[in-house]
Amino acid sequence: MDTPESSSPTQQRLIGDLRLVIENAEELLKNTDHYTGVVYQNARAKLASALSAANEELARFEEEELARMMEETAAANELHQDMTGEARILRAFQYH
Repeated sequence: MDTPESSSPTQQRLIGDLRLVIENAEELLKNTDHYTGVVYQNARAKLASALSAANEELARFEEEELARMMEETAAANELHQDMTGEARILRAFQYH
C-alpha cells in the first residue's frame, strides 16, 4: 500500500497534470480522426494505446488512494472511539 507521502501536494499536482494531458490527448485524437494517412493512423493508434494505459494507471492510483484514506479513517474512528456519524464529523472539524 502507498505511504502517507502518496497524497503530497506535489503528487496531487502531478495527478492533476496527468488528467489534463489525458484530456488534451483525447481531444487531439477526436479532432484528428479525419486524417487517413498510414503515418497519422499509426501515430493515432500509438497515442490511443498510451492513453488507455495512462487511464488505467490513473484509475488504479485513485482506487489505492481511496482505499488508503478509508483505512486511515476507520483507524482514526476506532482510536477515538467515534461510534456515531456525528462524533466523526465533529472530530474532523476540531483540527481544521
